[in-house]
Amino acid sequence: MNGASPVIFDRPVFLLSSPRSGSTLLLKTMAQAPDALTIGGESHALIETIPGLHPFDRGWSSNRLEATDATPAIAGELRHRFAMTLRDRDGIPSRGAVRMVEKTPKNSLRVPFFDAIFPDALYVYLHRDVRQTLSSMIEAWSSGLFRTYPRLPDWPGTPWSLLLVPGWQDWRGLPLPEIVARQWAAVTSLLLDDLDRLPKERTMALAYDQLVATPRPTMEALSRAVGLGWDRPLDGNLPLSATTVTAPSAEKWRRHEAEIRAIWPIVEPVDTRARAWLEAHRIAF
Repeated sequence: MNGASPVIFDRPVFLLSSPRSGSTLLLKTMAQAPDALTIGGESHALIETIPGLHPFDRGWSSNRLEATDATPAIAGELRHRFAMTLRDRDGIPSRGAVRMVEKTPKNSLRVPFFDAIFPDALYVYLHRDVRQTLSSMIEAWSSGLFRTYPRLPDWPGTPWSLLLVPGWQDWRGLPLPEIVARQWAAVTSLLLDDLDRLPKERTMALAYDQLVATPRPTMEALSRAVGLGWDRPLDGNLPLSATTVTAPSAEKWRRHEAEIRAIWPIVEPVDTRARAWLEAHRIAF
């Protein structure tokens, strides 16, 4: 492993959410900030090809990573990999002090790990209406386009999609909507637990519907909150994410309304907590 990094990481910004919550759109938009650098997508391979970090190396437990997993060798290698891959909005490689913006849904299970590596990092929780998110997650599983671990040992039925959460082994044989509900509730609960352990000044929240409805003032406020500049007009609608399965709509979730109603008791307590967390940490405009 190469522990040397040619750049200095200054307050990296981690965009965190459950899967299918609009984080790809947020990253694509935030990458237009003049001071932001990204790797151009998600960091699955960049992280999971480091020995010891792939679920296979961990007995297929989950994508969860703790502070103890951030050994000096692993931390150095990860910083090096990010440094070698980061580019600004004009495609210029990273150098000197950089403001990395990173988004990968699995990272919502890795806050303690990243906090150990980047102790000055900032974390932005992107909240989306849980009904819309659950509907999109069901759609993602059913589409076959998001199979992260298609040969997950001892997992029958629909190949595993999206992130691998702790406790997945107990969900064998459950209907797909219930698997999705438990997946959403598990990642959201763990994420909020981890964020609550950090200083409040390093955590903040943003509503997906606010980003879509008022993109420019939202991005200006977010950029100010994390110490980035903003100089783009963002007139008109934001472009669709490359991971969009079907065209977005505020009412699209009603295609799965019956399934969501049935699984609502699983998600309701976590949904109440997530909405309260959003209000307590919402970025000021």
